[in-house]
Amino acid sequence: MRAGAPNFLIFVLVASVIALGRALLSQYAGGLAPCELCLLQRWPWGVAIVISLIATIVGGRPALPWIVLVLAAVFAGGSAIAFYHVGVERHWFAGPSACTGAATAADTVEALKARILGQMPARCDEPAWSLWGISLAGWNLLASLVMAGSCLAIFARLRRPPRRAEMWRGVA
Repeated sequence: MRAGAPNFLIFVLVASVIALGRALLSQYAGGLAPCELCLLQRWPWGVAIVISLIATIVGGRPALPWIVLVLAAVFAGGSAIAFYHVGVERHWFAGPSACTGAATAADTVEALKARILGQMPARCDEPAWSLWGISLAGWNLLASLVMAGSCLAIFARLRRPPRRAEMWRGVA
């Protein structure tokens, strides 16, 4: 195993915990109610936490490049979900019917009572927060793309045959 690979797994673990923790903190401490797509975007970060934690505990295995490739696929999936959410926010795509579109008027007294007493779900097509014009879904897209790219770069480095100087260092 090449130097730096276990450190990369720890980096993935820490970055994933920070990303998921930021989402949970914004929900519970910041009062930002997540929409259906926001909740879906959390899953890849949780999967990455589990994979990187197990790989870090198990240690130096020959399967490490493939674990990193699986992590790249997880982050690529997270990027796809985040891109879809950004597209729904920007009205490029239609979002899930449960969290997009205008609120409808109540047809019955029971429906009106349910709307008054119940909390309306957060809308996927309206960003709840943004920084420099980029919504949380947009920041998640950027973070997921960076993580996917980092995983692919590490995978390529791990799969590259060792250079002659690296082979001789191990002999001495």
